[in-house]
Amino acid sequence: MIGVLLFIISLILLVITGPVGFLYGLFHSLIKGGISGLGEYLLKIAVSIDQLGNVMMQHLLNLLWIRKGGYPFGNRDETISSALGRNKKLGMLTGFGKGIDKFLDTIDPNHSLNSIDYYVEPSPKIIDKLAWVLVENKKLLCVRSKGKELFYIPGGKREKGESDLMALSREILEELQVILKPSSFSFLGNFEAQADGRPKGILVRLRCYESNYKGILQPASEIAEMQWLEFKDREKVSKAGQLVFDFLRKQDRL
Repeated sequence: MIGVLLFIISLILLVITGPVGFLYGLFHSLIKGGISGLGEYLLKIAVSIDQLGNVMMQHLLNLLWIRKGGYPFGNRDETISSALGRNKKLGMLTGFGKGIDKFLDTIDPNHSLNSIDYYVEPSPKIIDKLAWVLVENKKLLCVRSKGKELFYIPGGKREKGESDLMALSREILEELQVILKPSSFSFLGNFEAQADGRPKGILVRLRCYESNYKGILQPASEIAEMQWLEFKDREKVSKAGQLVFDFLRKQDRL
């Protein structure tokens, strides 16, 4: 009931104040920033409308554009194109969805893939993790948890209120008994793939960082073993981890 009431209130506000605010925004953006300022303002509106469409049309898009088990439309923080791109990577588009994707590609090459938003808020369909990438002698440090077969890049999930640095430092200390050096902490990239051992459409997103450390590396907590893996060993790691291997390979670091 609360959702219905809030929807009615927001709709009234949009109808009454929306046109006035929009006209003032056009005028303000043009005066302050010229044509580029106006374009930036309109782009923000376009993205917001796209996000609204992703929520408003989610059930219809899930029915027509993706196969059962695909990554669902409907994340309020994500655009339609971003969700389309995720399903394209997973190979979960229907014939209709592929047709839409090809049409968009004629306007903007690789539109959906380039539109994937790796900063959308976590949802039940995206497992958000942090990972520490440590490369030495063209080998990547990987670990294996007790009772698991696949290796993964060391790291874990944030706890409420933690920054990336705080969370990753805590996880690495727990898993490998070393301390990351904040001054050397640097972002490497986001890597996303189907989550291992989870139903189709459940993704894991690795937000990877590099950092120097102090201490002696040694498995602890739930870690059964650690290994320095070469590129030829990429099949031993999770799907998201394999993307990190590919990225480092292109940089000639593995």
